[in-house]
Amino acid sequence: MRHNKTIIAITLASLLAGCGGSDSSSPEPTTGTFSLGVSDNPADADVVNIAFKQVVLKNSEGSLSFDVSEGGELKHVDLLTVQGAEVATLASGESVPLGEYQMCIYMQKNEEGASGSSYVETADGIEGLTTNSNGSCGGVGAEDEDTGRLFFNKSFTIAAGTNTFVAEFNLAKGLQAPHGSHDYWTLKPTSVQLVNISDVGAITGQISPETMASCESAAVELGLPDEYSPAVYLYPTMTALANMADFRGDEVPYLLTEVAPISSARVNEITDESEAVIGHEYEFGFVVAGDYSLGYTCVAQNDDPETANTPEDVTDAFFIHLDEQGLEVTEGATTERHFPETFVPTS
Repeated sequence: MRHNKTIIAITLASLLAGCGGSDSSSPEPTTGTFSLGVSDNPADADVVNIAFKQVVLKNSEGSLSFDVSEGGELKHVDLLTVQGAEVATLASGESVPLGEYQMCIYMQKNEEGASGSSYVETADGIEGLTTNSNGSCGGVGAEDEDTGRLFFNKSFTIAAGTNTFVAEFNLAKGLQAPHGSHDYWTLKPTSVQLVNISDVGAITGQISPETMASCESAAVELGLPDEYSPAVYLYPTMTALANMADFRGDEVPYLLTEVAPISSARVNEITDESEAVIGHEYEFGFVVAGDYSLGYTCVAQNDDPETANTPEDVTDAFFIHLDEQGLEVTEGATTERHFPETFVPTS
C-alpha cells in the first residue's frame, strides 16, 4: 500500500511542477501535455484483456489522434493487473492545444475467443470480448469493422502544464457475461469514466478473518453454494447498510430505499515470501474527493449488472454483509479503512 501512495504522490508532484508560476515576460502557453492511463475495479473473471488501438481527442476545431500501439502491435492490457492505484499508460506527454475536449478510446473487438485480440478468460477458458458502441470521434477512428468505441461525452479541460487522466473501468457494472445465444462478453461504454488525477484520492484497507467468516456463514444460511467472491462496494455518504443495493442495468429501476453503488473493488489475498496467505486487502485507486460509505460482501459473483439481485433470490442471492461509514477522501491522499474499523492487521 505504501507503493500505491507513492504513485499518487509522484503524479501530483509532477502536476504541481507543470502548473507553477512563470516570469511575467514569458509568452502565455498555448499547449499543455496530455497523459492517459487505464485502471480497473474488476469483475469476477481471471483475465479481462483489451487490445487498445488509439485515443482520439475532439473539439470544435477538429480531432487529435494518438496511436497507442507498441512495436506495430496493438497495446494489450489485462485490466485485472491494474487494480487499485496501478495504471497502464496509453498516452504520455502528448502536446495538446489548450481547451475543452471530449475523448474516444478505440479497442479491437472480437466475438471469437482469441488471445491475440480482446478477450475474457475464466475457469472455463477464453471467450471473445466486444462492445456495442461504434462510430467515429470527429471523423476519426472508425475505419475498421473490428473497432469498438468507448466514448466519453463529458467534456474536460486541457490546461497549461501537465494534465494526467485515468480511464477507470468498472467491470462489475459494465462487463456483461455471455447470455442468450451469445458466447462472448460485452463491454458497455458506461463501464468506464474519466478522472483527473488532481481531483482524486484513494481508499485502502484489509478485511478481518472474522468478517469474511461471518459473511460466508450468512451465505450458507441462505442456501447458497460454497463459492465466494469477496468485494468492497463504494456508496454515497450516509448510505445505510439496509439500503446498499447491487449494480443493475439502466432499465432496471431501484426501489426508493435502495442506493446504487458507485464502484466496487475486488478483495485480494496478501501473501508472504513463501506464497502463504496472511491477509486480505482491497483498494480503490481513483476516488473523487468527498465523503463515502463502504459495504463488504462475499458473494459479488451473484451481482449480475443487468438485473436486480437481492438477499431474497433463491439461487443467486446478493447482499452487503457489513458497512463502514464516515469515510472522507481528500485529493492526493489515501484513506485507510478496515472491516471492521477496529481491526488491527498483523501484515
